[in-house]
Amino acid sequence: MKKYLLLISLIALWGCSQNEVSEVKNESKNETIEVKSLDITQANRLAELPLKCMSTEYPNRTGHVMGGAGDVKTPSDLHPAFYGCFDWHSAVHGHWSLVYLLKEFPDLAKKDIILEKLMANLSAENIEKEVEYFSGQNKSFERTYGWAWLLKLAQELHTWDNPKAREMEANLRPLTNKVVQMYLDFLPKLRYPVRVGTHTNTAFGLSFAYDYAQEIGHDSLKMLIEKRAKDFYFNDINGPLEWEPSGYDFLSPCLEEADIMNKVLSHDEYFKWLQKFLPQLHSPDFKLEPGIVSDREDGHLVHLDGVNFSRAWCLYGIAYSYPEYAHLKAVADAHINYSLDGITDGNYEGGHWLASFALYSLKSSNVN
Repeated sequence: MKKYLLLISLIALWGCSQNEVSEVKNESKNETIEVKSLDITQANRLAELPLKCMSTEYPNRTGHVMGGAGDVKTPSDLHPAFYGCFDWHSAVHGHWSLVYLLKEFPDLAKKDIILEKLMANLSAENIEKEVEYFSGQNKSFERTYGWAWLLKLAQELHTWDNPKAREMEANLRPLTNKVVQMYLDFLPKLRYPVRVGTHTNTAFGLSFAYDYAQEIGHDSLKMLIEKRAKDFYFNDINGPLEWEPSGYDFLSPCLEEADIMNKVLSHDEYFKWLQKFLPQLHSPDFKLEPGIVSDREDGHLVHLDGVNFSRAWCLYGIAYSYPEYAHLKAVADAHINYSLDGITDGNYEGGHWLASFALYSLKSSNVN
């Protein structure tokens, strides 16, 4: 009797798990799926996450290399501008999120508090200390993921028509210039691209830096990225998209590569390149299941919400550039819809960084 009851229970559990997976798969079919819009309600909700964590010093993962006992310092001593949100890069793109939201939604509920905190953190004095950090034992700190988000923050400030933005942009400029120089020094020495789905992914680091260089008109950085992207990826064929995602990915190695090449190749070159690199994307029946998150309280497993958002912004870039790939928009929408409601301030593991990914994917969904 016990064996019989156990068998019935296992069958029931199996049926539940099959239904759950089926629902996720149905979302990834290329049906007409409307992505949830970024309205003022959604903006206020997502603003709460970086606002809450930008001054939250602990828990904190510093990634700090110490050269001696004198280098033992608190996160806020090491990084007076970007010490919150668990780690440096999350603090940086948390600041980007708030700048972007203030820029797009001038009537944001906590606009005065947000602007006050941004101005305090991005002071000239704080940024001077951040610049000093990138010396000695920490010359490669946050290479290139944090560098890329720093340039995205600088770009957002540059394109915001606001006197306070001009002040913060000027304060940030020494660090912006430092990061640009680090790119210029590092990229010629990088013989092989890093093709992982996490922080050190080369394609992602090139993509955001390219956006900055193009917006600002930094020709030397722009041309170097164009050259290195072509060096790394131009001859790639049959990208192993079916291998993705890995268990802790928050970036898609294949789609991030497709994203940067979309920016550096001409229209005709890219169309031919993409057909060789990811030929399956061209089919109107192309399907891609969102990354399934089994535990949003696990700091690594929740990365898969990030892969859904980052996949989406890469897919939108292709869909909006080429009518032949318009069907990819539905795939991107399904990825956003799977993860958007899962972002809550109750889970710091994802809450300290996922708002930025959600916002950037929603921003990309509204290009046209």
